[in-house]
Amino acid sequence: MTSALSITRSVAPPRAAFLDFPLGHTTGKKNQPEAQKRLLKNALGAFDELQRPGEIKFLNERWSDDETWREKPMAKAETGSGEPKGDFRTPRLETPQYQYPADQTEAEHQHRNGGCGSCVGAE
Repeated sequence: MTSALSITRSVAPPRAAFLDFPLGHTTGKKNQPEAQKRLLKNALGAFDELQRPGEIKFLNERWSDDETWREKPMAKAETGSGEPKGDFRTPRLETPQYQYPADQTEAEHQHRNGGCGSCVGAE
């Protein structure tokens, strides 16, 4: 199950079920066990439905009728009024970022030698 469609597409799992819910809530809202069971059953049902490698089943569920959660992505905390304190994510860059120089060297080596699974079909 995933709530991060772009990331899921880039890693190309054998099969996946996408749920357009806030990150960290892939199996639904807390304290709603019946809704969580329904979501999991629908996601597991994808094993019977998905026929091609990399196929993604889009689960037909909504977080709420009020989709304002999209306006506050990844806010670390909220003030007492419910307003986000801010988005603390690292900015997205066009170039790959590596934790260590050796990581970059290995990634470039794999890319040159056809072992880079991230780039399949992207070129």
